[in-house]
Parts: sequence; structure tokens; C-alpha cells
Amino acid sequence: MAAVETSKGPRTYGNWRRPTSPGILGLGSVGTGLLLAGLVAIVITVMVAGLLEAVIVTAVLGCVMLAVLTKDSHGKNVLSRGGARIAWWSARSRGTNVYRSGPLGRALWGTYQLPGLAAPTRLSEHTDSYGRPFALLYTPATSTFSVVIGTEPDGAALVDQEQIDVWVADWGHWLANLGDEPGIEAASVTIETAPDSGTRLRREVEMNTDHNAPEFAQEMLREVVTRYPSGSSTVKAYVAISFNASHRSGSKKRKAEEMARELAARLPGLTAGLQATGAGAAHPLSAQELCEAIRIAYDPAAAVLIDEAHASGETPELSWPDVGPSAAQASWGGYRHDSAYSCTWAMTSAPRGNVQSGVLARLLAPHRDIARKRVTLLYRPIDAAKAAAIVEADLRAAEFRMTSTSKPAARDSLAVRAAAATAGEEASGAGLVQFGMLVTATVADLDKEADARAAIDNLGATARLRLRPVYGSQDSAFAAALPLGLVLAKHIRVPAELREKL
Repeated sequence: MAAVETSKGPRTYGNWRRPTSPGILGLGSVGTGLLLAGLVAIVITVMVAGLLEAVIVTAVLGCVMLAVLTKDSHGKNVLSRGGARIAWWSARSRGTNVYRSGPLGRALWGTYQLPGLAAPTRLSEHTDSYGRPFALLYTPATSTFSVVIGTEPDGAALVDQEQIDVWVADWGHWLANLGDEPGIEAASVTIETAPDSGTRLRREVEMNTDHNAPEFAQEMLREVVTRYPSGSSTVKAYVAISFNASHRSGSKKRKAEEMARELAARLPGLTAGLQATGAGAAHPLSAQELCEAIRIAYDPAAAVLIDEAHASGETPELSWPDVGPSAAQASWGGYRHDSAYSCTWAMTSAPRGNVQSGVLARLLAPHRDIARKRVTLLYRPIDAAKAAAIVEADLRAAEFRMTSTSKPAARDSLAVRAAAATAGEEASGAGLVQFGMLVTATVADLDKEADARAAIDNLGATARLRLRPVYGSQDSAFAAALPLGLVLAKHIRVPAELREKL
């Protein structure tokens, strides 16, 4: 009897698409429009002013087009990099990169308020339909409310690959369903690794130690409590979901009490859906838990004090106006805040090929050269009504680029097939989500900064990601990587759609 082949190859994932627009000479639709407008201006200049003036206009147009077309390995053109440098010089000349708070700070109210993008946020606490307290963050600048869900991921150790594939599929369904949830603007997942202070282990051992046990056994336990935390780490995971304050465009904005009543009924369903994705026990963070997480992020030295307070049965008194740093200063490539120094990278390119489910394992795992590491995945679910138009426009743009030349490049042909596959999957019911990634490395000693940067570069390569430091905006990127539910697209002066079409 012939043997039946039942083995299957590993499941892979890929076909991530960056939206494009049709254009000529490598330009987008906006860039092509500017080029045509410049050519018309040259013709008019020749007819009205003369040949010399037309040559000057041509030179200016050529310089602008060269600045737009010249890109580095991360897809940033000269115009974008120059704009970032000018914005940084302006911020430094005005002193906005330096922050001092508290009684001796620059703020008149004398509190330790959060700096930068998170400064105007307001925190309130409410109770959901399960009786669980949850923190509700309001960001006036973007008119969004955010809730943060704490999770305890099970991990992939000693788990069958079939179960991992089910978790990945359920996670994809959960993200796709966000596009059908009314009012959701964005979501983010933050995985934070940090050294363990050892207070939890010491408390657990002291509570379960029998004082009548042999002295040798007690001495062994005391040695374990002393030595084990030196090489252990803690891994925490947060999911932040941001909701629009308005029911629909142009309607009246809801207040925190109104939004809390609505979210109180919706949170149990969102947390139950997360538990099916391998996130473990999911629960909304209370105001106290969120204050502790943000306080430790800006001042890692406070983690030991907070853990010791919990070990002794006390709860640290923290309020939202007091969780920020007492001093912070952003530089071109880093961010100094209280007792630590951080650098944040942004993903500029997703993996081009197909990857397996564990592609981010090494990037998410603790690293000996990085005291604290925070990896944040940013998601913006697209409404199902808009998703079809987006994928069809992307398919037409890819086809235009391939047919606009007599000898299309192999990359153009692959882009058409990928765009067609995306359009087909969307037509069959798949959701469409925009995503990005921020990676923050924090060290307590500036002498270890170079080691941390080298470690992130190596970890990004193992994950097949292209990471670039967020030059000139390190303070904003640091805040965006925290579980605060900040919607970055609404804080950018130049819309992302316009930059993509340039």
C-alpha cells in the first residue's frame, strides 16, 4: 500500500503593498502634475520674457525634480530630508527640544506633565459592563479617545505550529474586524522588554517559605532570590485602540462620559476577541496601571521603587499630571529623559518576500545590550467601503507603470501581480489595514548607546525589516511608541497621501 503524503510546508505570509499613484519618470500623480505645470511655465516664459529667463526657470524646475527623484535606501528623497533638517533647526533655535517640568520647570502650573504630543491628553477612569475599571485617554488635538488593554501572551514555546497558525489567522480576523467597528481610528500593539527587579520573585518566595524547613533549603531559596533576577527579564504587552470623538464627520463631538458609556459595552467583546489570538488574559488597564507604565517609560529608575511598593502591599500614588519626566531633551538622533537615553527607529520597508510567523521573534525578545526595548506596531484599519477603491486604484497605478514603457522592469511586473492578488483578496472579503512599526531602545548609560544601535540594526536585519532612526523627531517618536493611542497621521502637517503621490 502506498504511503499517503500528509506533511505540509510551513505557512508563509507576505504581499504587503505600499500605495502608489500613476505617473511618469518615477513620479507620482502630484509630481507629474508639477512637472507638466513647470513645462507650461517654461513655454510661457519663452513667449513673454525671453530665452534667458526660460533657462533660469528650467534650471529651477530641474533642481526641484532632481530633489524629488533622488532617494536613499529608505525611499526618502532630498526634499523630504531637507525639510526634516530645516524643521529640526527651527525647533532647536526656538528651544522646543528642551523640556523642564515640576516646581522649577518652565510650566506655570508646576506639575510633571507629559511633553510633546502627549501634553494635552486627559485621563479619566470608568467601569465597563463586567465591572472592570478602565482608563480613558482623550487627545484634544485629534479629537480621539483611547483605551489601553493589557495582555499576557502565551508565547510560542512548546506550542504546535498548527496552533500558532490559528492564532495568526485569528489576529488577522481581529484586525479586519476593526474596520467594521464604528468610530475606530487606529490601533497599536506595544511589546516591552525590561530587566526584572526581582521583587515579585522575592515576595512569592517569602509568602510560601516554611520557617520550620531545614536551614539548608531556606538558604538555597535565598540564594535563588538573590541571583535569579540578575539575568531575567519581564515582557509586557499592551493594545491601544483609538476612537473618534464624533459619530460621523461633521457631527457633535462626544464628551468623556458619553464615550465611556458606549465603550463600557464594547470593551468585553474586544477583549474576548483578543484572547482568541494568543494574547492570553486581556483586561483594560486602570488609570493607576497606565500611570505606572508611562512613568516607568520616561524614568526607568522608578520601576524598582514601584515594584518594591507593590511588594510591600502599597500602591504608589500617581496622577496623570505627574507621570512625565522632570527633564527631557531631544537631539537629532536621540532623546534624553530623566534617568535614561532612548533612540527610536521607524520601519521604512516591510519584508519584500514571504516570511513565517516567527519572523519578529528575535526583535521582540530581550537583548543583553538594550536595557529596555519597546516594539510598537501601528495599525490604521480602512473602512470596507473605501478599501475597494484603494486597491483598485493601486492596481490601475501598477498597470500604468508597466504599460508606460516598452520594456517594463521585472519589479513592475511583480507589482502588477501583487496588486491584482491584493484586489482579489479584498473582493473575497479580506480586510485592508495600513501598518507601521516603531522600535525604541533605551539605555541607562550613554556609553552603551553604540551597542544598542548596533543591536537594533542586527535585529532589524533578522526580521527582514528596513529600519531608519527618526531623525529630528525623536521626542515625538518616543511618545508615539508608548501605549497612548496617538494617531500620528493626524499630527503630520503634510498629509501622507500627498507625500506618496509626489
